[in-house]
Amino acid sequence: MHRFLLHNDEIRDAGDRIVSPGQVGLLNGWGVFSTIRIYDGVMFGWERHWARMQRDAIRMRVPFPEGPTWLEERLRRLIDANRAFNATLRVVVVRNRGGMWEGPAATRAFDAIAFTAEVNQWGETARLGLVPNGRHAASEFAGTKYLSWSENLTWYERAHEQGLDEVILLNERGEVSECTSANVFVVQDANVWTPPLTSGCLPGITRAVLLEEVRVPGIQAGEKVLFPADLEAADEVFIASTTRELMPVASIQGLKIRGQRSVTGALQTAFTGCVKAHVAARLRPVTTS
Repeated sequence: MHRFLLHNDEIRDAGDRIVSPGQVGLLNGWGVFSTIRIYDGVMFGWERHWARMQRDAIRMRVPFPEGPTWLEERLRRLIDANRAFNATLRVVVVRNRGGMWEGPAATRAFDAIAFTAEVNQWGETARLGLVPNGRHAASEFAGTKYLSWSENLTWYERAHEQGLDEVILLNERGEVSECTSANVFVVQDANVWTPPLTSGCLPGITRAVLLEEVRVPGIQAGEKVLFPADLEAADEVFIASTTRELMPVASIQGLKIRGQRSVTGALQTAFTGCVKAHVAARLRPVTTS
């Protein structure tokens, strides 16, 4: 984490004690969040991140800023304070009030907290495992990015103990859903498929850009129900997320996959083009003081 963080209207030192045990959202994981990639001082996909957080806040009954400008201005101040012009940003909106354990310090309906960090170095490929029943697609809250993230962190930590990088979570029907922090894609001939949201996966921002904005001649992207057998039958498998962009999958525990990368590479090149166009359209003067 970088030196400064955002706490509501203030840029504070990351070591400051600014939260209260009586904040309901901190005790119960009652809040929403998003992770945003910063390129040349620009928050890529900010409008998409905002819209997803707002939707999830409504679903989870989390009070939320009325419009994107209030939060965007404060996040820009944080980026400038940390000089985090090519970095990763985590923004959290925490519900403060409600229930019998609400503390006297919870005077605001919500707290907005954000911090930045260096971009993680993931490596060139991913080694994955499989987790049955890792997602409940029929849940009312499937696809919601809320603060109670400990299950994902547990699976992720266990994967690393087993010499893996990530795991693919299957839903209650045995369908491929997603990874703990990435969406899954397969390449079959010139078709690129990712599970539909009805599989229980999060509507990832990179996933949306690949489906809606990235265009490569001869390659079509869409949604399709996938099973582990489809991973074995695919020419290529890759995962996609804000911090990884597109990452080829080298192996999946218990499955035999081909591990090719040519289409993934072409899509990554096109995705990079989308990022550059987005940044060029939104470049702003950098604060030097």
